Amino acid sequence: MKNLLRELRAARGWSQAHLAELLDVSRQTVIAIENGKYDPSLPLAFSLSKLFEQPIEAIFFPDQEPV
Repeated sequence: MKNLLRELRAARGWSQAHLAELLDVSRQTVIAIENGKYDPSLPLAFSLSKLFEQPIEAIFFPDQEPV
């Protein structure tokens, strides 16, 4: 799943470590989400949505549209 997490984080001047601390996850989790190698759980997606004050669908979107 593609996402805008890196851009949102960078716009606030936050490091991956700082974001991980705010979310109570590991820095490796943040890296994996940013790289599209890990899809966050629904509770984590809601936490990101709240933290960045964006709807989930504004942060995450599928790699391709379903057929």
